[in-house]
Amino acid sequence: MWKKENRIGRTAKDSSSLQPDNNKNAALSIQNLTKVYENGIKAVNNVSFEVQAGQFFALLGRNGAGKSTIIGTVCSLVNKSSGTVKVFGTDIDENFSRAKSYLGVVPQEFNFNPFNTPMHIVSYQAGFYGVPRALAIERTHKYLKALGIWHMRDKIARSLSGGMKRRLMVARALVHEPKLLILDEPTAGVDIETRHSMWGYFKQLNDSGVTVILTTHYLEDAERLCRSVGIIEQGELVWNSDMKSLTGRIQQETYLLDLINELHSVPKKFNRVMRMVDTNTAELDINRGESIELALSTLARLGIQVASVRNKANRLENLFLELTNSNRNEQENQHDGIANDAHLS
Repeated sequence: MWKKENRIGRTAKDSSSLQPDNNKNAALSIQNLTKVYENGIKAVNNVSFEVQAGQFFALLGRNGAGKSTIIGTVCSLVNKSSGTVKVFGTDIDENFSRAKSYLGVVPQEFNFNPFNTPMHIVSYQAGFYGVPRALAIERTHKYLKALGIWHMRDKIARSLSGGMKRRLMVARALVHEPKLLILDEPTAGVDIETRHSMWGYFKQLNDSGVTVILTTHYLEDAERLCRSVGIIEQGELVWNSDMKSLTGRIQQETYLLDLINELHSVPKKFNRVMRMVDTNTAELDINRGESIELALSTLARLGIQVASVRNKANRLENLFLELTNSNRNEQENQHDGIANDAHLS
């Protein structure tokens, strides 16, 4: 059963308690946002949520769910059909220049001139925000060094690796020192080392007071970094809560056990909850409220020694699929019901 205070879907839209408050501390406030394209596709359907100042917020959804449309609307790259968007209390329709000054955006695609140098790309960006030249150069040095691409500052951007280009995009987004940083798949296509170093830097930014909104397909990173989460499915907000409330719905976790000695079959007592991956590795299911320590103690009494334990899979990914599949089935059932009613009439 869904927790109604957290899940926002078709069955809960009429509940006023689920509508966000117009909190003056909100870094981003979106109210009743709808976007219908000229071909009739409704990319975003009456979405409302807030991101409080100082939060690290994850906006998750499948490809085509509506995430990029929402971000594009906030940045004024997409014209909304209806609704309001405010950045630190400033309505983008009333004073977009002020709202834009609060925003730093790292888009999915590289959109800088590949024949310019990182020094030029970042310092030139500062000029669009009225940053004085001397200060722009100072900040360019600061962020190129912080992001580990200082040594490439005078090389043309096309010669940078994919990971360096991603970091260049981040430096460009930060040069005017925005209060709200939007990261749209910022580590797509980068190696693991670069990805982890970038997450560490984003965490430092958030700790310093910068509000961060993240969209990513690496859901395990969202669970580790973000304190709040919204999930978009087919243009609708189907979940909006703190991360703990979402992960608190987990009913079962699967662990990988690395065994000290070879094991060729599962003990009868564990037949229903344990599976062999190979002779030195086993999977173990633990239900919510049960203790993995007790299970390990029982295995030890049976002569099975465990060298190490780790989570098998990303917990958030399973919940994400559960939520989005449920919402998709709900919409299909409603559509079928409408079609049947039309047929009967």
